[in-house]
Amino acid sequence: MREEPYRSANRVFWVVDNGSSHRGQVAVRRLRKAYRKAFLVHTPVHASWLNQVEIYFSIIQRKVLTPNDFASLEEVEQRLRLYEELSNREPHPFNWKFDRAALQVFLKKLEAKRELVSSALAR
Repeated sequence: MREEPYRSANRVFWVVDNGSSHRGQVAVRRLRKAYRKAFLVHTPVHASWLNQVEIYFSIIQRKVLTPNDFASLEEVEQRLRLYEELSNREPHPFNWKFDRAALQVFLKKLEAKRELVSSALAR
C-alpha cells in the first residue's frame, strides 16, 4: 500500500476467496483498520471458476489424477511430472471465455435477482 499505484489510489480493492484466514467481516474490518483506502471483496462462495489456480487444479484432477488407482505416492508424483513435461512441450495460454462483457451480463442478472428478492421480502 506504500508503493504506487496503490499509495495514490483513492480506493484499493483486494479480492479474496473465502479462505479461513480472511473470511467474514472480521477480516474486512482488520484490513480497513490497517489501510483506510483498502476494501476487502470476497468472491462468491463456490465461485472457484473465478480462481485460476482452482481451474488448473481441476484440470489436473480430471486429466492426471482420475482414476485414482495409484499404488504409491511415487506413482502419483511420476504421473504429475509427466503431465508437466508434456504440457510444457507446447505451452499455450488458457482460452478464458468469461470476458468483461459476460461479467457485465452476469452482474445485471445478479442485480435483478437481488432486487426481486428484496422487493419480495419487503411485502
